[in-house]
Amino acid sequence: MQDTQLLHEGLALMGLGMGFVFVFLTVLVISVTLMSGVIRRFAPEAAPAATGKPATPTAPGTPQEDELKVVISTAIHRYRNRHRN
Repeated sequence: MQDTQLLHEGLALMGLGMGFVFVFLTVLVISVTLMSGVIRRFAPEAAPAATGKPATPTAPGTPQEDELKVVISTAIHRYRNRHRN
């Protein structure tokens, strides 16, 4: 075979491959868009967010705050021991 004939066949094969990928990606985008529309149409609506007052912070010295201090200090201690090197 001549070089020009090989070049033409290579370009044809490249065009065929790129065309196949383009068609595949186009079909993929269309199918994902259609599935998204179907899900939006038939999925139940999300519950509205609660609009109540935010929780009040606990008073200092409560058992919850004491437990939180212990958990945080333990986490800091473990972190420092692991990353001491």
